Order: sequence, then structure tokens, then C-alpha cells
Amino acid sequence: MTVSAPKRPSPCLAILMAASAAALCPAAASAQTPAPLAEWQFSAGIPLQKLFQDDIPDWQVRLGAAAMLRPRYDGSSEYIVVGGPSIDIRYRDLAFASIGEGLGVNVLRGKNWRAGIALTYNLGRRGQNDSPHLDGMGNINPAPEGKLFAEYAVSKEFPLVLRIDARRSLGGSDGWVGDIGAYMPMPGSSERFFWFAGPTVTLADSRYMNAWYGVSQSQARANRPAFHARGGIRSYGFGVSAVWYFTRHWFATSDVAISQLTGDAADSPITRKATNGVFDFSVNYEF
Repeated sequence: MTVSAPKRPSPCLAILMAASAAALCPAAASAQTPAPLAEWQFSAGIPLQKLFQDDIPDWQVRLGAAAMLRPRYDGSSEYIVVGGPSIDIRYRDLAFASIGEGLGVNVLRGKNWRAGIALTYNLGRRGQNDSPHLDGMGNINPAPEGKLFAEYAVSKEFPLVLRIDARRSLGGSDGWVGDIGAYMPMPGSSERFFWFAGPTVTLADSRYMNAWYGVSQSQARANRPAFHARGGIRSYGFGVSAVWYFTRHWFATSDVAISQLTGDAADSPITRKATNGVFDFSVNYEF
């Protein structure tokens, strides 16, 4: 990758550049507390890297710092800025340690697909500390999450990536939540700048939905009636992820996403705004 004025690349070159770099730098300031950022944005492009690049290094290490603008809680009308490290370490096509994607192993893998398990985390929700509107709701404790995932890239000629995952909170909400998503490289990518975009749908079981959106009889107030949240589609959304290399080793990443709560998540008495957005930015060094 050069730092001179970028040439106009072929479509395959743009995809390869995106797959070999941008894809492996997931948004990093995001803890796994529910937010509008899509799961595919944490690992965008990894199946494309395998599809377009034969000589993948044994070790890929990228470190940096990141900041995120996000809702105070899922369904909040207030926003906060949070910051943290950006870490993404991968060993061959086997194991990874990532702020966004977690600590995991690709148990099954092929030229254009992978399936595996990972351990990630959820920071929970701190009741009134997150918003006065949550006064009396109690806390959802931080907890690790187990994750199953699978990704498939259609072909070089049609580089659409399909992804599905399911996450189980080991404490906290004690529920299941999962995403079905798709994305692909977008036109306009060059040797130094490339981007992906795609939609996602999030589903959750009733235990998860009641932890985050339900209101028990003991939590009910005059302006917050008791509410039972059923399982089903929690939200749908759309995201864009981009990377810009401004030197050979230094690069910046950015993610933008919008999420629309639906069903009981949107109807919950604690939901102040059903449409939420998120923006993050990081500066990283690739070893």
C-alpha cells in the first residue's frame, strides 16, 4: 500500500484492499452494550480477504484509540461520548482477539467462509446512572457473552457477504440475541480509502427483551406502566464502515449506523426514541 496519490484501481483491487485491511479493523470504542452498530461492522471483510488474498500473514496486529457517540441506553433520546482502545489481533485463519468481535476461534473455515465461537462481553445498564428515566428499573449487570457466528462470501464477481450470529448472555439479561446481516464493498474505493455498507436485522428471545425493555410490577410508576416484552424482531438497521490509510502503517476507521427499534422494543415505556444512531472514529497503527 502506497502513500502517493492513489491510482484508479480495478474493482478486484479495491475489494482486495478493503478485505486485507479495512475489514480487519472493527469499531473498537464500542462495548457490547446494545447499540445501533451492526455485528457485521466488527469484522467486515474477513471472508473477502481469504477470497482475494492467498498469502495472509500468520500474525495481523492493529492497535489504536477510538471514540464513539452513542445513545445513553438502547431507546434513549440522550447521547454520550465514550472512548477506549482499539485492538485487533489475528493468528492465521484460526484465532482472534478483538475489542469488537471478542476472543474467538474459527472452528470451521473455507476459502470464502468461516464459522466459529467467541467470548465477548456486555457492560449492562446502570439504571438511574444511565438516565433519570430509568429510576427504579434496577441494574442489568455486566456479563460475558458466548457467541456463535458464521459468514459466507458469495464470489469474487459478486462480493456480497452474508452473516448470522447468536449471542447468549452468561448473566446480566440471561437471554439470547442475534443478528442476520449482509454487506459488500462500495464503489469509489481506492488504494487508500475503501468502505462497506449493508443492512442488519436483530432478533431476541423474551428473556432478553424483558430484561432490556420490560417493566415489572415492582418497577412500574405512574408514568411507567408494567409492560411484558415478547421475543421476536427487536430492530432493523443499516451501517457503513470505512477505512483511510494516510501512511503505510497508520490509518483511521469510521463507522456509522442507524437502528430502528420495532415491536415491543419500540412500544416499551422506557423507550424514549425508537430510532437511534451511532458514530465512531479510531486512529490505528498496523504492525
